[in-house]
Amino acid sequence: MYGSAWCPDCRRAKSFLKERGIEFREVDIERDPEAEEIVFKANNGKRKIPTLEIGGRFFACSPFNAAELASELNIPLNS
Repeated sequence: MYGSAWCPDCRRAKSFLKERGIEFREVDIERDPEAEEIVFKANNGKRKIPTLEIGGRFFACSPFNAAELASELNIPLNS
């Protein structure tokens, strides 16, 4: 998951994933310019976070939408 420490949608996405026991790696685009470039490329030049890489493809979850994220991950919305 690409995000930043200050991002409320990133915090929501992390909580969502943790509550469901889904492992993920967090990359702070504020500290990693290469990661920031990945986010720009994945979102047509926009800095949308959180951006998740799922199965080799990218998905921006900004603003955070639990139902959309559950669908992308192919998991039930409610744990």
